[in-house]
Amino acid sequence: MLYALWWAGLAAVPVNAKLHPEELAYITEHAGAGLLFVTPDHAADAARLPVRQVTVDTPEYEALFTGAPLELTPRAPDDLAWLFYTSGTTGRPKGVMQTHRNLRTMVACYFAEVDAVSPDDVSVYAAPMSHGAGIYNFMYVLRGARHVIPRSGGFDPAELAGLARDLGGLCLFAAPTMVRRLVGHLESQGLGGEGFKTIVYGGGPMYDADLRRALEVMGERFVQIYGQGESPMCITVLPREEIADRTHPHWAARLASVGHAQAWVEVQVAGPDGKARAPGEVGEVLVRGESVMRGYWRDPEATAYALRGGWLHTGDLGALDEDGYLTLHDRSKDVIISGGSNIYPREVEEALLRHPGVQEVSVVGQPDPEWGEIVVAFVVAPGVGASELDQLCLNHIARFKRPKHYHFVGALPKNNYGQVLKTELRTRLRAPRPEEA
Repeated sequence: MLYALWWAGLAAVPVNAKLHPEELAYITEHAGAGLLFVTPDHAADAARLPVRQVTVDTPEYEALFTGAPLELTPRAPDDLAWLFYTSGTTGRPKGVMQTHRNLRTMVACYFAEVDAVSPDDVSVYAAPMSHGAGIYNFMYVLRGARHVIPRSGGFDPAELAGLARDLGGLCLFAAPTMVRRLVGHLESQGLGGEGFKTIVYGGGPMYDADLRRALEVMGERFVQIYGQGESPMCITVLPREEIADRTHPHWAARLASVGHAQAWVEVQVAGPDGKARAPGEVGEVLVRGESVMRGYWRDPEATAYALRGGWLHTGDLGALDEDGYLTLHDRSKDVIISGGSNIYPREVEEALLRHPGVQEVSVVGQPDPEWGEIVVAFVVAPGVGASELDQLCLNHIARFKRPKHYHFVGALPKNNYGQVLKTELRTRLRAPRPEEA
């Protein structure tokens, strides 16, 4: 369907099937969508939307395959191809205008830096196809590889293990939380990485302990990418050889990084004045190249701000080392300023995850009249006490960085792409739930 749309000269607007009807309504209206394809199980909700709809597996849908062939509509490289709506971790999602040039650059970067795809590969879509997993289909279509949509319709570690056993050559995109769960399942079953070829991970922080465990269980199969919707899957890469090379003198530092700039992409770390930071100094990550979006749909003000000075301002904070490897610290909006000191949530999260009983953690700042902000940790850790975690922090990070409060929860709130919704956690702090202690 996607390729037919492009053949006809149209642009695609991918949406996650798990979105609430109100979220879907906002996207279709904001995008000005003229046609919506829906599956039968979503037809009732979609029927409320003021847009023409075609339901899959109906006579109207089947007629699309039996009618007269469409004539090819010529397109230019900078024409809109893919209108991707950001996940909306803060406020309304923005429509990122990705052009054919952007997507071609992403494909070229993948072949050059991530993996050499062959017809024997099997691309498995275990994450939402409206996001990273789906946008990676282009490389596998181009090489004539096989495509598998799991029967579960999503991520199931046992199902993936079975596919690896039965098919071999599995390639997939996974969020770090998915990698952690997959590795845990394989380890519990006495299995390794057999049948898996490439696991590209990104979309959130991969904690050091999780990656080391994944390497021990599955071996040299992991590639890290760092990207955004505004530069799709295409900012930096940490190749599998470098992830697995324990003999390199800077292996530990590189494992903690997100790699170096991908081909055809420039990366710079800059201060508030826009000037490049020296190696090791933290600043905002800026990106320039043919992967960078045309802008935000119907939002010229946000476009001008994001692309000021000819660079994409990612909103992420990081530092480049002398070899050009980028280490991310946090989103600029997530940095906690307590008593005049900057505290990066990720380093606190890394310390807490050293505890074997901690499954997940997210650290946020809470307004405080004395300190400006204080550090608060939301932790998924059944049977673990605050005193244990406090001592762990004191053993590994500066005293002023340790959380002042711990909230033990059954799960962390996430969006449809597995990213923790820190905005919701901050909202909880303003109106604490009685079950959290």
